[in-house]
Amino acid sequence: MKAQPNRLVNERVTAKIFNQIIDALSYFHDINIAHRDLKPENIMVDMTNSNNPITKVIDFGFAAQSTQKMNIFCGTPAYMSPEICAKSSYHGPASDVWAAGVILYSMLFGL
Repeated sequence: MKAQPNRLVNERVTAKIFNQIIDALSYFHDINIAHRDLKPENIMVDMTNSNNPITKVIDFGFAAQSTQKMNIFCGTPAYMSPEICAKSSYHGPASDVWAAGVILYSMLFGL
């Protein structure tokens, strides 16, 4: 997405990419894994066929498996949920969803 002018992505393409990101998060969260560092640099998109982009979530260096609240401060500040920024305990999956929302915003409006 960095190659796009002003880092903006067409809404139709954004919807396809974001749907795949959410599908990946849903799978991780179903098996109690939180990524905890979701950001555009950790999303790979193959745009060989622009009508059908293939999206992959990468870099699980901060990923953790837990059903409990977490306390470790990690991730990239621009994509951290308010709970992580406040250094409070947080639910990993909810923080991933926050980061996904920031990614969606940045794809549509630039960042």
